[in-house]
Amino acid sequence: MAKESTADATGERSSPTRCVGCGAMWSAKTNWPPVRITCFPISSPRIGFHPMRPLVIALLCFLPAPLLAQDMPLSDVLIAGQDWEVVAEGYKFTDGPAVDADGNVYFTDVPGQLVLKIDHATKQVTKFSEGEGGTSGLMFGPDGRLYGSQYFNRRIVAFDAEGKVEVIAEDLGANDLVVASNGNIYCTDTPGHQVWLVRPNGEKQVVAKDIAAPNGIILWPKEGTLVVADSAGKNLLAYRVEEDGTLSYGAPVYTCRVRQKDAPSKADGMTVDSAGRLYVATDLGLQMFDPTSRICGVFSKPTSAFTSNVVLGGPQLDTFYVTCGGGIYRRATQATGLRYGKVNEK
Repeated sequence: MAKESTADATGERSSPTRCVGCGAMWSAKTNWPPVRITCFPISSPRIGFHPMRPLVIALLCFLPAPLLAQDMPLSDVLIAGQDWEVVAEGYKFTDGPAVDADGNVYFTDVPGQLVLKIDHATKQVTKFSEGEGGTSGLMFGPDGRLYGSQYFNRRIVAFDAEGKVEVIAEDLGANDLVVASNGNIYCTDTPGHQVWLVRPNGEKQVVAKDIAAPNGIILWPKEGTLVVADSAGKNLLAYRVEEDGTLSYGAPVYTCRVRQKDAPSKADGMTVDSAGRLYVATDLGLQMFDPTSRICGVFSKPTSAFTSNVVLGGPQLDTFYVTCGGGIYRRATQATGLRYGKVNEK
């Protein structure tokens, strides 16, 4: 990032810092340590044009500058006195939380081959579907149907309101998925080290390759950027979504905290809020990044078990639901989630 100020030995800036590319301002007199703040490489006679520039412009410039002009600590999201609350436990391995238009949350027990529904108001859990090929990822689409990635059956399906299943695409290693407002589905194929695009007519193609262990997947709010979690490394990969739905300019943009220097993050499911913060479930817990891709901190885990996925649910989309081990947990927050497409209009 080209800067208009410097930091002294204490890390306190004497004047504002501006990103020359997107114009975002960081406030003066902050107490950040004296580290380089990376926004995006700009074109200059010294470094030339960097192919990542269009991608990171998309990452940053969908938000108003005031949101980019400040630190985003965990205290901006957490509510004093609130902690993780048990919603349901006793399952084999939970995953794939997804929120419907009323704020209710659906999740899966992958080995148990169950899809379950949580009534947000009462916390009552009911069975929505059973025996459907170990569904792992879930997300509601613009048509109001619940889409699921079935790893064991190697297919993507759609559930109607009664749980009836329609096969959307087959013969792909579907781990997790995200559904765009135009009906395009992106899914991670972990054993194939790639990402698939499935169009509304069922046509499919590989749009990203050579990822060590692609797992969680999410779109940024305006759907111009796709983020893929690589569980085998420390980074989340960001791609620009082209007009035809294909991906370009893939690169590591977010770096997760890990237990040891060379340990993998085991990054899994993700969600994004209305302020542009990204949350990813990892081995350490729920990690939060600001819109510029800086790590803000790590939420403690509900239990010592592996945290697999996260979504913001409830009528106002202000409650974290996290799948962890054999349970699902929630906590109220100051963050507000997002929905894609027509579901968001209800």
